[in-house]
Amino acid sequence: MPSKFWIWYEKKYHIIAPLTAILFLLQLVHLYWMTTNVVFFRLFGHSFWDPSAFWNTVIALVDYTEIPAIISTSILYIHQYQTGEKAKRWRNILFLCLINSQWIHLFWITDEVIHEQLTGAVAIALPAWLSWLAISIDYLEIPVMIDSAKKAVKSLRNKGV
Repeated sequence: MPSKFWIWYEKKYHIIAPLTAILFLLQLVHLYWMTTNVVFFRLFGHSFWDPSAFWNTVIALVDYTEIPAIISTSILYIHQYQTGEKAKRWRNILFLCLINSQWIHLFWITDEVIHEQLTGAVAIALPAWLSWLAISIDYLEIPVMIDSAKKAVKSLRNKGV
């Protein structure tokens, strides 16, 4: 079964890599919101973008596309680890760690924001340093976004698209 999956994956890689990158790049919406609405508010005392409750909900839903993005990107890096150069294997492991650290942020912070919006009350008050740590974890996906976009472009070039 696993070998059949990887054979199929290799055949469809020129489609899978761009779709994975697009799915993952949707997270830029969330990162922009978090930077301009949350981080800048904490640093400067006002947000630079304050969307309505409707758009905050849309952004939270976009953030949940991170779940299939984490899964598909993890598979992409496992594939790269198996088929890539031995000298670059550490890089694939690093990116696997960076992308999978997002699980902590996804279920920790996003659920808090949604709970607060729906109920008007914070379920768990986090210390400031712990909140900053959780927010910082979200930015660890940026190198993976860049790399997965590069892999997508390379796969399309190799296929002649």
